[in-house]
Amino acid sequence: MTKKLYEIGEQPPLGEVPETMHAWVIRPERFGEPKDSFQLEVIDTPEIADNEVLVYVMAAGVNYNNVWAGLGLPVNVIAARQKAGEKEAFHIGGSDASGIVYKVGKNVSHVKVGDEVVAHCGTWDEHCPVVQRGEDPMFSPSFRIWGYETNYGSFAQFTRVQAQQVLPKPRHLSWEEAASYMLVGATAYRQLTGWEPHAVKHDDVVLIWGGAGGLGSMAIQIVKALGGIPIAVVSSPDKVDYCMNLGAKGVINRKEFDHWGMLPHWKDAVGYGKWLSGVRKFGKALWDAIGEKRSPRIVFEHPGESTMPTSLFVTDTGGMVVICAGTTGYNATVDLRYLWMRQKRVQGSHFANRDQADQFNRLVLENKIDPCLSRTFTWNHLWEPHQLMHDNQHPHGNMAVLVGANEAGQGISIQAQRPDLGTGVLDQGEPEETYTTVKRPALSLKPVDDGTTVGVLMHEGVLTCPTSTGLDEVAGLMVKHSIHALVVTDAEDAAVGVISQTDLVLARQGRSNKERCLMNAEDIMTPGLVTCRRTTPVSEAITTMTRQGIHRLVVVEQRGKRSVPVGVVSMTDIIRRMLDEEDKPNF
Repeated sequence: MTKKLYEIGEQPPLGEVPETMHAWVIRPERFGEPKDSFQLEVIDTPEIADNEVLVYVMAAGVNYNNVWAGLGLPVNVIAARQKAGEKEAFHIGGSDASGIVYKVGKNVSHVKVGDEVVAHCGTWDEHCPVVQRGEDPMFSPSFRIWGYETNYGSFAQFTRVQAQQVLPKPRHLSWEEAASYMLVGATAYRQLTGWEPHAVKHDDVVLIWGGAGGLGSMAIQIVKALGGIPIAVVSSPDKVDYCMNLGAKGVINRKEFDHWGMLPHWKDAVGYGKWLSGVRKFGKALWDAIGEKRSPRIVFEHPGESTMPTSLFVTDTGGMVVICAGTTGYNATVDLRYLWMRQKRVQGSHFANRDQADQFNRLVLENKIDPCLSRTFTWNHLWEPHQLMHDNQHPHGNMAVLVGANEAGQGISIQAQRPDLGTGVLDQGEPEETYTTVKRPALSLKPVDDGTTVGVLMHEGVLTCPTSTGLDEVAGLMVKHSIHALVVTDAEDAAVGVISQTDLVLARQGRSNKERCLMNAEDIMTPGLVTCRRTTPVSEAITTMTRQGIHRLVVVEQRGKRSVPVGVVSMTDIIRRMLDEEDKPNF
């Protein structure tokens, strides 16, 4: 019989959900600093909808958004939800989590009870017309950040999430490491890859503000993983080695310059001249860090007011400044002459869609991204990292809080080499206990050269549509099945191309509804697709994917003169085979 309430660290039997749970709760009557606004309470465990999942939280990540929630500024998130019709007069925050699935809605099929997962924080109404049309759900008016704009986040024993938020937990990470990276990492990934043609490519120079922070530490590693050249900006010399160990080619200390802030008026010759001298000095330092006279193709922005004039100035001709926040203020100024004459671009960016979160998580699964966890707190001290953020005393990298996990370091099921980023601290009140980040031995993956064929690993079945399928129907199939691509077949069921969500978005740009209604799958598909057969050796499939720069192959069968799609095999399937994984989650 399920208990009504389990204590923190007392894990219920798998799949048994108690009536109530412990949670850190914010209420309007105590809005203020985190030390006052966060209070422990016992709350009813939330029910889930048909498309939702209930996760037993093992650890939770810490982000500045719930400092705002506790202050009630700049938005009273509780009042905003009540105005929209929700009844709860409280807020349970937390927009990053790792944990175990304990309950799934009846429409959820890609995840099951017992799966170890992480959650991204993007939520939207799957019935929203924008989403139904196959457009980027980030542009939907229904988009909300889970655990900030929505209730029942990760600062509780159980959290309620949409099924599409759930992604596989990296097995080489502890619970607290896995809980710390997704919000900042997926945000950085969208900034750096989501705005074609300004997606990071080989040898692109990328200037990264706040390189030792949560966003910056992710951005450095993403740029490095994609073949770019990351140059970090930090606020003190002690952060230089940290950024270099993450993969930065060079680091600039912004405290060596004094031209920050909004631009002087262009008619103020003296003031503008002084600013111009300062920004050129910064540009020289940037060239020195790169090692040659090259300007960044992309500038990764988030400080805003104090740095935007410099960012736009140093960006290369035809380059982009992409910004996701304004931590120093919102009244940013630019010299428009550099914007139009050099044809530069300023692009806003906000979190990430499901595909982008999944693509970023794959980099973590492949051990190409370290979570950069610098400090872990125990459950009873959850308010403390938020107070550190409020007081601007937080460490570089990311912070996390243990929830269901009894101690730091739990949850690791395979070993992997990790970068040396120094030490972390586990805070559990007095006395303070420290531990050193373990430098794990390198994992030796054995190539699958034992004669294994694709047919052993492939997923049976593949979603297809005829070339004559209308765009609305294509979008509806993707939404219904929570996928981001369809194989297109001809009249004889032979595979002739593929359509992605990106293809749908591009097809809608610059066209009227009438024009779009006349288009079908054949008009927007990418012709041809990379295929293999059931009998293809896995070693050959690896070679094909590596050479093509892709991570999945469509498996086809020859039926007469036709190549009919019958399944899919991905690099993830192959890696799991290499690891000889047992009881893998059904993702």
